[in-house]
Amino acid sequence: MNPSRARHKGIPNMKTELDKFYGLIDDINVAMMTTRRPDGHLESRAMANQKRADGADLWFVTAEGSGKLRDIDQDPHINLAYYRSGSYEWVSASGLARLSRDRAKITELYEPDWKAWFGQEGDPRHGTADDPRIVLIAVDVHAAVFLEVNKPKPVVLFELAKGWLTGERIELGETHRLSEPHR
Repeated sequence: MNPSRARHKGIPNMKTELDKFYGLIDDINVAMMTTRRPDGHLESRAMANQKRADGADLWFVTAEGSGKLRDIDQDPHINLAYYRSGSYEWVSASGLARLSRDRAKITELYEPDWKAWFGQEGDPRHGTADDPRIVLIAVDVHAAVFLEVNKPKPVVLFELAKGWLTGERIELGETHRLSEPHR
């Protein structure tokens, strides 16, 4: 959901909405990525957000040979779910995933903590930006829905308790929807 791409398609206030979207997911760090397996069933797994870079709305890193790569090859539609328990904020983003083995992009996105996920298996490149097992997942977001909580935590807790006791529906914040227009 590249801001310039969305703006050209006539979505009002997209830059502001995207800033809110990125602000929420930047603070959450880990998404549950859901893919469709070849047998048709859905599978989710925790994936760490990577820093933002040109070429995709969101980036993730994984190892060659993982099941999610097989799933994305078969069906690139994915969903990303984020949740922040302290504020009750959540994000659900859907889009298309692409796989990249581009060494320049891997080097650009590389973080030293990737070593923990790839380990040393006898090749001096293992755990470095030159590790041949590293595969990037580029995600182009096509739609997102998220709750932005605009109240202090004590107020949120009070409203939750009040709703539980009285049965009244509560409003914790503002629900935002981002989507590309249908063609």
